[in-house]
Amino acid sequence: MHTQNIFLIGLMGSGKTTIGQLLAKRLSRPFFDSDHELEARTGVSVATIFEIEGESAFRAREAQIIDEITHHQPIILGTGGGAILNASTRDVLHARGTVFYLHSTPETSYERVRRNRDRPLLMVTDPLARLRHLYEVRHPLYRETAHFVVESYRDRPSAVVAEIVQLAEAQSAAAT
Repeated sequence: MHTQNIFLIGLMGSGKTTIGQLLAKRLSRPFFDSDHELEARTGVSVATIFEIEGESAFRAREAQIIDEITHHQPIILGTGGGAILNASTRDVLHARGTVFYLHSTPETSYERVRRNRDRPLLMVTDPLARLRHLYEVRHPLYRETAHFVVESYRDRPSAVVAEIVQLAEAQSAAAT
């Protein structure tokens, strides 16, 4: 397969980390999770950064990390759900690799993350309503950034991985 980077975007709970790890293993590539990289570099959780510095400072840090990581090749990168809010990050992702939008409904995402207490944007009275709002705002940006949209099946990550590999191989073959 072509050495093109593969970047995964989508709403929190869409499976970016799970799919990314499986994809990296299948393709023998390193996997990076932008949130985990940020936590490793700062020594604190994403929730702590949100709490102390606010979302805009977090997004600036996130954009810098993604800019750095995307210079590596070939890699698999799972981004934070809101990474696409930054226009330069959208451009970087689109230009430096093949971007897959792991599409998931707010309801499916909610089922996957509702017990997770490390999601600062969901620390509200009605987290499902918040997810619906995030989806409404972000869905057009995910579609704009992505080269491909893949449905993030609830219980079948292997099917999502297979679909991504097939699409990436077809794209690679068409480019040669």
